[in-house]
Amino acid sequence: MAELEYLANTAGAQVVGTVTQRANRLGSTYVGSGKVEEIRDMMEELEADVVIFDDELTPTQQRNLERVLERKVIDRTALILDVFGQHASTHEGKLQVELAQHEYLLPRLAGQWSHLERLGGGIGTRGPGETQIETDRRLVRNRLKKIKADLDDVSKRRNIHMDRRKKSSIPMATLVGYTNAGKSTLFNALSDAKVTAADQLFSTLDPVTRRIRLPSGAPLLLSDTVGFIQKLSPSVVAAFRATLEELSESDILLHVIDVTHPKAQEQTLVVQKTLKDLGLEDRPRLLVMNKMDLMVARESERADDVAAIVPNGQPMQEVASGILVSAAQGWNLDHLLHEIEELLISLDGPLTVVGSAGSN
Repeated sequence: MAELEYLANTAGAQVVGTVTQRANRLGSTYVGSGKVEEIRDMMEELEADVVIFDDELTPTQQRNLERVLERKVIDRTALILDVFGQHASTHEGKLQVELAQHEYLLPRLAGQWSHLERLGGGIGTRGPGETQIETDRRLVRNRLKKIKADLDDVSKRRNIHMDRRKKSSIPMATLVGYTNAGKSTLFNALSDAKVTAADQLFSTLDPVTRRIRLPSGAPLLLSDTVGFIQKLSPSVVAAFRATLEELSESDILLHVIDVTHPKAQEQTLVVQKTLKDLGLEDRPRLLVMNKMDLMVARESERADDVAAIVPNGQPMQEVASGILVSAAQGWNLDHLLHEIEELLISLDGPLTVVGSAGSN
């Protein structure tokens, strides 16, 4: 629920109240009738105009809830797509988000746009939600076909670029991890880039690649990607298309975690499960335990903190090659680069010093 509030804040909402319920089954209004009444009373008392649910609602559940509550109802998926819509900056990124938004909205069309018109704009209606109120399924499907065709063209151009990377024989490492783990800060520290690194969820959506130097002088392509998060629906995963292709082309993955986060263990498992779902569980990985400066500031026992993140010894065989760093302070980054180089050598043999440092 704290993460949902963080998402809502990122989308521009002010959270004024929280309601939870334990339920054995989900009905036509997702929560029980008594809980719906409680939510309605709380919204009237707090003058709230939006209620956000921490799961993806069915179109029927959403309609029923909006009829009873007489307020805008959005779910976790709509909220994430709204945040994506804010942070997509490239042509491809915007196409990906629009595709995911339309696929999410398509089953919710069927004559139900009147409730959106009544409830107004804002969170959950940015993007196609603002322009498709009077659009029928046929027009939306036509738009989906056009977006997919445009994305195929972009993908073909990217594949040409990836083929050039392969021919250059320069290895590639990609940063992965839970959103807000500090990947972009680490990327900037290693590459002298200026990628947005904000204390927000999904501050980076479009993948960015730079060429850096390893300790031996050999070049390495380093890529920064969007962060993962729990409860990703298929429509949201579709918006990761560019990122997923970057991951599949990488020689190694650098799994960055926030070592100080109270849910670090759960976040680590979410990333591992997501990579497994993508068929990337066997890709060589290096565990990068970030924000060690905050551990020092809190006078934490590092061994205890790390042990809490890596239950039962070695999840996914990452612990043996893990390293504590502080991207913000620049601590241990030389050692991290050395570990990256050693891992690459163990996979492919000696690296060749070619080319010159600079941006890709």
